Amino acid sequence: MSLGVNAMKTFIFLIIVLIAGAFAGLVHGSANLVLVEPYLDEAIGIENQNLFDSGEEDDTLEFWVEYEGYRDWQKGGQLLAGVILGTSIGALFGIVFALSRHSLPGNNNIKKALILAGIMWLTIYFIPFLKYPANPPTVGDADTVVLRAILYLSFIAISGFAAVGFYKLSKIFKGNKKVVALVGYTVFISAVFVLMPDNPDEITAPIDLVDGFRIMSVLGVSAYWIAVGLFLGILWNRFKPNKEVPSFN
Repeated sequence: MSLGVNAMKTFIFLIIVLIAGAFAGLVHGSANLVLVEPYLDEAIGIENQNLFDSGEEDDTLEFWVEYEGYRDWQKGGQLLAGVILGTSIGALFGIVFALSRHSLPGNNNIKKALILAGIMWLTIYFIPFLKYPANPPTVGDADTVVLRAILYLSFIAISGFAAVGFYKLSKIFKGNKKVVALVGYTVFISAVFVLMPDNPDEITAPIDLVDGFRIMSVLGVSAYWIAVGLFLGILWNRFKPNKEVPSFN
């Protein structure tokens, strides 16, 4: 009987985690359509003009018909891409929440989930973003795309594992263990921030376009983390799949 109960709890846990991630991804995709796409249109317009000026493409009706069809396809896939990516990240978020729920501050699961979402937003998105901010299509050399991806993903991994490591280390100490973890992580990630190489590409696009694109990107991703924390907290309160889920404590 207990095996059946555990299986049901696990099934419920998986379902609510996937639903929370998918709906949060839908929020993210919708936010990108409204906030980020206008900057993408402007950036790609500059790219197209450069192609015309260099003679690589001709400014013809055929070009614009093909371009508009491609952009419509891209925009149409934005929501689907958001749901897929949101579900993937939401699965990770749900596992971390299940393991750390009892250690998180807050008097209900919604607050706990939102706090964890804020921590993950900070450590695996915003801090790496400050070092390697998002750029519109007109910024970035094709020859450096692999290097830039490696640098960005490396910083995310370092920041994420450092946050977990300092949290685990703080449990050894008594008293102000949260302060120990916070200070330790801050000092470590500050050193990594300075030592990691800078983005190798020079910014040649209009600075207003670049700054606007970056701000809107932050807002779009922030909307995702708020949504995934809120949705998971609400669903967790409703279905309570926690009795058989282990914790860090």
